[in-house]
Amino acid sequence: MAELKITAANFEKEVLQSEIPVVIDFWATWCGPCRMLAPIVAKIAEKYDGKIKVGKVDVDEESTLAAKFGVASIPFVVKMEGGKVTATSVGYMPQASLEAALGLE
Repeated sequence: MAELKITAANFEKEVLQSEIPVVIDFWATWCGPCRMLAPIVAKIAEKYDGKIKVGKVDVDEESTLAAKFGVASIPFVVKMEGGKVTATSVGYMPQASLEAALGLE
């Protein structure tokens, strides 16, 4: 499954009402580490297709969502289950490290 673009408009449906865990990547186009992490997030979306949903939030376009999650540094990755944050990760890291940080292993 491809990554979803998460916005304030679809947040409730795609994240809060999701039947499966959701991993959200908070990023920005100008952020070098975010661009480095993007292919890793895409690989995670493919690897866990059907087990988790992966979404991306552009912090410049969706500042209210970024504020809601207290995003101070990007890339900031959040795992949510049942509408609650269960894991977070800040900064670039290799795929195995990100999977471990999010409890996906």
